[in-house]
Amino acid sequence: MSPPDRNINRPVIRRLRIIGGAFVLLAAGVVAHGMVSRATQNSRLRALTEAQAVPTVAVVTPTTADDHASLELPGRLEAYIRAPIYARVPGYLKSWKYDIGSRVKAGDVLAEIDTPDLDQQLTQARADLSVAESNAKLAQISAERWQSLASTDAVAKQDVDQRTFTWNANIAQVKAAQANVDRLIAEEGFKRLVAPFDGIVTARDTDIGALINVGAAGGSELFVVSETGKLRVYVDVPQNYVPSVPAGTKATIRVPEHPETTYGGTVEASAQAVNPSTGTTLMQLIVDNSAGQLMPGDYASIHLQIADATHVLNVPSSALIFDSKGLSIATVGADNRVMLKPVSIDRDLGAVVELASGLTPNDRVIENPPDGISDGTAVHVAGATPVSAIAARR
Repeated sequence: MSPPDRNINRPVIRRLRIIGGAFVLLAAGVVAHGMVSRATQNSRLRALTEAQAVPTVAVVTPTTADDHASLELPGRLEAYIRAPIYARVPGYLKSWKYDIGSRVKAGDVLAEIDTPDLDQQLTQARADLSVAESNAKLAQISAERWQSLASTDAVAKQDVDQRTFTWNANIAQVKAAQANVDRLIAEEGFKRLVAPFDGIVTARDTDIGALINVGAAGGSELFVVSETGKLRVYVDVPQNYVPSVPAGTKATIRVPEHPETTYGGTVEASAQAVNPSTGTTLMQLIVDNSAGQLMPGDYASIHLQIADATHVLNVPSSALIFDSKGLSIATVGADNRVMLKPVSIDRDLGAVVELASGLTPNDRVIENPPDGISDGTAVHVAGATPVSAIAARR
């Protein structure tokens, strides 16, 4: 048998080689495409991770405080004169004449106290006075008689002096007994409780037959008389506003029971001292209450017209940062990097605070700064919103 013809197998071998080479090139292309795709995906993932690492923040623009020439503060109304009436003598309440809400004049009898113990003490004191006067009269007669005998040398001078000094001692006892009677008579006058001035009875805490103790010995007040024709209004003014609220400053006053009515008041006095626990100064205003619509003890809203308003800016309270360095606000610079600025608060209005210093109207303030934010942190800015819109939204 003859060997196969090599010339016949050559085309087949060449074809196989071409097909194998094509498969190799195809596999290399697939591998190269996969490597390029993976590198592209890694690059995109790296860029996305880096982009997500930069926080996106919303910024607000500070605005100038509206109507800063006024100050709205809570206050309380008090009677211009308030007199709690206590008992000066013990006993039992015999009768009372005026109930709460009654108008009284100065000197009107509010109540009478029955004082049997005091009455007996006065009777005994008068008896002691009579005894002392009798003893003094006897001593006087004896002393004068011995003095008349002294010129005759019938008695010793020592005996004359003794009778004279006894007479003087009895005169002193008469004066002491008289003083005790006068004291008890004065106390008898306190059996009648009287109104010290024209006003209204705003409290009655006793009734007929009640046991009455002396006020200084732990007894409670029996009546309260208040002068309400004009009222005192007490308000705590923040320390930084005190220079802007001098005596004579006008105020508008509102009370809950008359929401549509306003009352005029005037600053009369300042405590001239700052309460260290609140950082405020107590001020007193006077308001006319001749119509009788206002009541002592009432809550009031005080609107003060202050002078020399300072330049302040409004920012949302959520923008404030409290840390070991104090109070600051995060702003965004032109390069979209954070700048922390220390600030000081002028007034806290709830959702919005007024700043006295630290910012300018052109600053871009981060509304809700993320935790751990620091100087130089890169951020993405979502947009700028006026503070007034934030306050309205809240």
